[in-house]
Amino acid sequence: MKFVDTSQNLRGRLMAVQIVAALLLSVLGVRLYLLQVVRGRHYAEIAQNQRIRLLPIAAPRGIIFDRNGHPLVDSRPIYNVILSREDVRGKELNSLLQPLSEGLDLDADILNDRFEEIKSLPAFESIPVKQDATPGDIAWVEARELEFPELRVEQQPQRRYPPNGMLAHVLGYVGEISPEQLKQPAYRDKGLKPGDVMGQSGLEQSYDDFLRGRDGYRKVVVDSRGRIQDEIEIVLPQPGQDLITTIDLDLQLAAEEQLRNSATKRGVVVAMDPTNGEILALASAPTFDPNLFSQRIGTKEGRAEYVALLNDPDKPLINRAVQSRYPPGSTWKIPMAIAGLQQGAITLQHSNIVCGGGITIGNKFTRCMGNHGTPDVRMAITKSCDGYFYRLGLKMGLEGIVAMVDQFDLNKRTGIDVPNEVSSRTPAEFKAIFDRRNQRWKEIDTVFASFGQVYEEMTPLSMLRTVAGVGLGGKLYVPHFLKELKPVGEPGTSNYRQARGFQGLDSSRPNPKTVSIPEEISQTVVEGMWSVVNNGGTGAGIRMAGFDIAGKTGTAQVVSLGRDFGKNKDHSWFVSYAPAFKPEISVIALIENSGFGNQHAAPAVRRIYDVYYRKTRHEEPPGAVPVAKSAKPTRKAPEKPQDTQTVVGQ
Repeated sequence: MKFVDTSQNLRGRLMAVQIVAALLLSVLGVRLYLLQVVRGRHYAEIAQNQRIRLLPIAAPRGIIFDRNGHPLVDSRPIYNVILSREDVRGKELNSLLQPLSEGLDLDADILNDRFEEIKSLPAFESIPVKQDATPGDIAWVEARELEFPELRVEQQPQRRYPPNGMLAHVLGYVGEISPEQLKQPAYRDKGLKPGDVMGQSGLEQSYDDFLRGRDGYRKVVVDSRGRIQDEIEIVLPQPGQDLITTIDLDLQLAAEEQLRNSATKRGVVVAMDPTNGEILALASAPTFDPNLFSQRIGTKEGRAEYVALLNDPDKPLINRAVQSRYPPGSTWKIPMAIAGLQQGAITLQHSNIVCGGGITIGNKFTRCMGNHGTPDVRMAITKSCDGYFYRLGLKMGLEGIVAMVDQFDLNKRTGIDVPNEVSSRTPAEFKAIFDRRNQRWKEIDTVFASFGQVYEEMTPLSMLRTVAGVGLGGKLYVPHFLKELKPVGEPGTSNYRQARGFQGLDSSRPNPKTVSIPEEISQTVVEGMWSVVNNGGTGAGIRMAGFDIAGKTGTAQVVSLGRDFGKNKDHSWFVSYAPAFKPEISVIALIENSGFGNQHAAPAVRRIYDVYYRKTRHEEPPGAVPVAKSAKPTRKAPEKPQDTQTVVGQ
């Protein structure tokens, strides 16, 4: 008899096993497909990176020279301690705080801040831990290669700037790119990465794309602990383009010296070639040391130094030539005279206007510094007659003054090739404040707008450009520092970077802008400026026989009479060019809170002309230079609306 045992159900079990095996094989196949095909390249790169590393070789930035080939800024090689984040995966960064701060003499708080900054950055990025490592630092890293394989020492260039803060506001400085900047497409799209150094101010910022070189790299084989076993390839870096500035070092040193020796040690001196806009010298005081940002900012002492600069009431980080606004005082009379003649408020044949020692509008008397009779426009400029220009302003009206501002671009930035230039504030802007308050603009306000007080706040560079343009018959060039960027690389190759001259920031802006000034009007005003220095005018003390200076003094009050002392004393102005009837150089000086223009700013300007004369004429300049003296003005400054106060460095 045959028995059949069906309890085991072998056929069903066999089928189940086959299904499970098929599923497992399918899952395995899919997984292998994903690993080998879909993500094969990714894992191949990871495997390759376990064996091959690209170690960057930083490219030196281009050297910055003055116009005569004297180096102003260069780079020196230093050693930095670098932390490879790829080699610290799985390790808490905070665990490195104590050993690194003690071993490399780093401030633990600064190092901790550094670690916090990089936590949001890609894990493969390397970061500098210590700049300018000492031989002792290097020995410490090498001796602990097994303990800290994530550390390495790299040679990198470090920027060096002139001593004593010379040209600090022009050259600017470099600094490590910040996490905030890395988030901006303008920086990210350039391929910049954490630890990269870039221009943060001045010419270093404006021409960073040209000064910054192209990094090279070393392709090396490393073991499992990141130690270099072999070198496969070296791609050398390409240096950045050298930059030739328009600066004349001799004139710059003279400008710096004038501010250093000035009454308040606060102010600005600018020299410019009026025929093309090239800046020959620009000094702003007080100044600062740019080496702080390239060499010391990563230390506790460096950060304290930076905080002190930020809190300094004299604002040393401000470039006073383009970032500060001042009432222009009597320098305002030059464009006023041109506009008055152009608009027909006065004519060449009938330009006499009574001075009267001042003017009374309603019950308000605004004085002149003297009583000049009934001068013509030449004499009004020569003697700086306020009464004349009060009445000329009334003849022109606010509309005429606003038209003058537009004509000379006084309500626009000059377009200079350093960042953060501000535009001047002019009567139209203050009139808008009146309109918002439903206040009526009165005749007395037009008087105030006519002589460089209350309703004008100008940058020194805008006034220099205007007056230099008058000397050229109406040609206003864009001021600039770039003379040439030198080429690098071989022509015809992908690494070639061609030479480049100055190109305006605004390509739609004409350079020069031509203001249509009839020759006889220009000649008349220039004759008045010539007489300021050469015919008994307010600047007679700086006369140079045979090298005639045309200029205009200015004394700009910042508060009303009785409070004008100390840091509330008048600003001293002098704006000029020479020779008077064939300009070669134009110079402006503003010495803050020092007194009359002819006693402080004018002598400072004269000393710049002395240096220029020696360089170009190869002989001693004629005439004696007077010693600056302190004097107290007597003119009362009218009050202005509360929200229109002059703010230096605004």
